[in-house]
Amino acid sequence: MIKRAFLALTLSVLLAGPAAAEKLSLNSISNYFNSFQTAAGEFTQINSDGTISTGKLFIKRPGRIRFEYNPPEKSLVMAGGGTVAVFDGKSNSSAEQFPLSQTPLNLILESTVNLGRRNMVVGHSSDGSKTTVVAQDPEHPEYGNIRLVFTDSPIELRQWVITDGSGQQTTVILGQLTKGVALQPSLFNVQLELERR
Repeated sequence: MIKRAFLALTLSVLLAGPAAAEKLSLNSISNYFNSFQTAAGEFTQINSDGTISTGKLFIKRPGRIRFEYNPPEKSLVMAGGGTVAVFDGKSNSSAEQFPLSQTPLNLILESTVNLGRRNMVVGHSSDGSKTTVVAQDPEHPEYGNIRLVFTDSPIELRQWVITDGSGQQTTVILGQLTKGVALQPSLFNVQLELERR
């Protein structure tokens, strides 16, 4: 009986394969964001209507981000000076603008990211290969939330899913982010872009 139990235990350990990755702590994820000021990389975006876009992403913390979409799309989304501007390539009208503070992206673009404060995190889990964190502004949950997915060794942000105030979801899957790149301030200048167009 003991021998059979030992064999069953040994078999279950062998079938389990290599040890699962540990769930990343909120502190280590916050440190990941705080370890760089600038980053650039490719992205794939899955929109709420199921359409797919690709492009290049530029981040300059605090408070600046830019999504340049690949042709045939002519859209551009940028944040700078506390404002998010959405330039629709199919429209000749001026950009749609709203405060960055009213978007979940603001939470990872702060000058110092601290996911452990203010009851910001409403979900924190691991499936053994990646860690998922769901964060929102605790004072304004109506702004929506951001679900961040990380791998470890080394820690890397792989994707995020933004759920806006109306429940619409946008998924951004990231390629390899190159950190510490030189980025011109004009990339994030909403007024300059408005004048250019």
